[in-house]
Amino acid sequence: MHEETHPVTQPAATRHWHALPAAEVGIIAGVDTATGLSSNEANRLLNEVGPNRLREVRRKSLFAAIVDELREPLILLLLFTGVLYGVWGRPVDALTIFFVIVTLALVEVMNERRAVNAIAALRQMSEPTTPVLRSSQRIEAPAERIVPGDVIALEAGRLVSADARLVQSYGLAADESALTGESVPAEKDADQVLPDECPLSERSNMVYAGSAVVRGRGLAVVVATGMATELGHTAQLAREARPGRTPLQKAMRQLSKSLVWLALGFSVLVPLLGVLIGRQPLQQMVLTGLSLAFATIPEEMPIIITMVLALGAYRLSRQNAIVKKLQAVENLGAVTVIATDKTGTLTENRMALSRCYPEAWSNAILHIGAVCNDASLDLLGRGKGDPLDLALIRAAKDAGLDPDALCRADPLRTEFTFDSRRKRMSVVYRRDEALWVGVKGSVEAVLERCDIDTAGSAVAMLAADAMARDGLRVIAFAEKTIPGGSLGHAQLPTQEQAESHLEFVGLAGFHDPPRPEARAAIAAGNAAGIRTLMVTGDHPLTAMSIARAIGIDTNGPALTGADLDALPPAEWPAALARASVFARTTPEHKLRLVEALRGQSQVVAVTGDGVNDAPALAAADIGIAMGATGTDVARESAGIVLADDNFATIMRAVAEGRVLFDNLRKAVRYYLACKVALVSISLLPVLLGAPTPFAPIQIILMELFMDLAAAAAFVAEPAEPGLMQRPPRDPRRPFMDRDMLGGIFAGAAGLFAAVSAVYLLIWFSGAGLAAAQTSAFAAWLLGHVLLALNLRSDRAPLLRLGLFTNRLMLVWAGAAVVFILAATLAPQLNDVLMTRSLSLQQWMLVIGAVVIGAFWIDARKWFVRYRYKDAA
Repeated sequence: MHEETHPVTQPAATRHWHALPAAEVGIIAGVDTATGLSSNEANRLLNEVGPNRLREVRRKSLFAAIVDELREPLILLLLFTGVLYGVWGRPVDALTIFFVIVTLALVEVMNERRAVNAIAALRQMSEPTTPVLRSSQRIEAPAERIVPGDVIALEAGRLVSADARLVQSYGLAADESALTGESVPAEKDADQVLPDECPLSERSNMVYAGSAVVRGRGLAVVVATGMATELGHTAQLAREARPGRTPLQKAMRQLSKSLVWLALGFSVLVPLLGVLIGRQPLQQMVLTGLSLAFATIPEEMPIIITMVLALGAYRLSRQNAIVKKLQAVENLGAVTVIATDKTGTLTENRMALSRCYPEAWSNAILHIGAVCNDASLDLLGRGKGDPLDLALIRAAKDAGLDPDALCRADPLRTEFTFDSRRKRMSVVYRRDEALWVGVKGSVEAVLERCDIDTAGSAVAMLAADAMARDGLRVIAFAEKTIPGGSLGHAQLPTQEQAESHLEFVGLAGFHDPPRPEARAAIAAGNAAGIRTLMVTGDHPLTAMSIARAIGIDTNGPALTGADLDALPPAEWPAALARASVFARTTPEHKLRLVEALRGQSQVVAVTGDGVNDAPALAAADIGIAMGATGTDVARESAGIVLADDNFATIMRAVAEGRVLFDNLRKAVRYYLACKVALVSISLLPVLLGAPTPFAPIQIILMELFMDLAAAAAFVAEPAEPGLMQRPPRDPRRPFMDRDMLGGIFAGAAGLFAAVSAVYLLIWFSGAGLAAAQTSAFAAWLLGHVLLALNLRSDRAPLLRLGLFTNRLMLVWAGAAVVFILAATLAPQLNDVLMTRSLSLQQWMLVIGAVVIGAFWIDARKWFVRYRYKDAA
């Protein structure tokens, strides 16, 4: 490992930051550790050293992206076709081809940039922030704006945003496995002074970018940012790595590769038969074959999928669901079970002290609650920290206590942060010549560490149960004094010593009302076939009270973590079937629940906010982290981050996920139906000895309209009626299932029949090749517009969907109609596009054929709809 140095100021000629005493760090770094940098100084340093981020891939300019697109094999094929047009045909034909090439390249580039911009916007939304001291004020700054010299606050669950030297630490430990490979958290101590040559894994007075604080808290002075950090020097450039493809993207890419050979085969077969059977000119058939290859190879499918997923994910972000992994978007529509936290997700997360027991000891309870606390209030009364801790601070102030003064009165010596295993938090303060210990935590976790007789414990438990039945969240408080000298001179107690032989002080009950929208959201989930489970660390009675209030099934028992531990693995499926409320659970229980549900082929979404929730979030099909109250570690492990911590947002995200998957199927079904129809329409006349129905330039223009609809218009399709009354889709069901294939060939058959009938009737009537090809071209453009409108829904007829519910598709359809009218009516375009004006009878044939060819699908929907209605 390299030896860290300050990018601006070297600490000493031969010494490094970890070899300096904590008291000298601020002096050498040029910052007062009590006030932090000023905003002006921080901005100056930011301009000087640059943003705190790893090196990013330089984004291509629009011109470079277009040049890259023009190098694509299919575009090169089209360029070759344009050159042949220039050699064998007229210059105007070649110019038209080149114009279409540029237009197609622009469309492709803009589509890809829309997807990239959407993903970049999501990444920016999910960037972590860092608590930093600026001009004596603690603020939340974007991690990339942290500079050397900043004084940052370290808290459990936060990611460390830069390399920093500790100046204060209280029970601090960090997960540095990404840098050192050590799976055990590294204990940290600001007072340590280490040798110059100390290896990174032993630098206990330093914290490093990319590591996570797992417990405790502290302050540190930033000494390196961006590429100057250890993370930068070890070349772990995570932001340069391309995100992996989702399973659906991989499947569609593989399908595209398979279909390429089929398309190429027909692109060779059609011109070959044209020469052999129809005796068509070789040059014309070569151009037709090249144009068919360009138009029928399904190169757009991977792009369509990426666009739908990325833009859908961006739409989700506008509804407070920030997508970090595109695979989560795929899975949303298939969710069958949501395992959700209670506090803040199903409730309003605005804790208020409601009751103390015993009432006479309320001030003692509030005293412990005020100093055994990680939260803080600013001058405007806005809080930062756990809602329960904030409620304790507000209650203490209302009772006339000054939490800040209480903390200043005695020096804090050490702190043992709350964790889900102990379910306790404790602090140790120096009080005169003794040490005073304050403890708060779950009732059972505190009582088991108190010297209290059985009768006293039973009374306390009865009081806690009474509060829990009223829906209150109950915590217990205890304290003790360790006489001076009992631990030895200057020795601090271990966690075990601090949290043993405590004196029970009392209980506090907090009210956190259910969110008003939670009941409707859970009912909507039930209607959609989605089961909601509550998984909480709260008392079972409190959990059941909230569950009843919001409509979660309470017919079964509330199983506790201890109940789950006692269950043999064989009995877990039955327990999961009958219970919807799980209380007094740990993150390990949550992980086991997720694994058990997935073992039953359920598609599981799970919410979490803490460091220890990360395994369950990663193991779930969709990990959903809390954005407002969650830790950085939880957010990094999740696929989706809820900006508002609201369960109703999850249900909105599920609905959006279903819309996205529906739209993806519609776009691909339409796209492949057009490809199949084009090949069939081109092949039949040749087999009958007639010329090909489209001029090569017409085929190229048809591809342009196909791409626009598939890659843009279907993305904007709104939700169908009854979307959330359908059961979740089966994730094991292949994307290209029987219904999908049936829809492709049904759509292709209608378009094929309409265009072929128009072309063959006019050709064999003796009207001439120009009239026949123009009629086929017009029938194709009008027919594929009507096909797109009909494929907007699998079930609902077009009139029931509404003609004006997808305005983008209407704009595209209008453009296609205007184009075909101009192509047939404008003499200037007739020569360029190989078209001519059509007679009234020919127009009537075209319109009649395409209406019948497209709307038989809609007629079938009406028939099925009324048949099921009559059967019901």
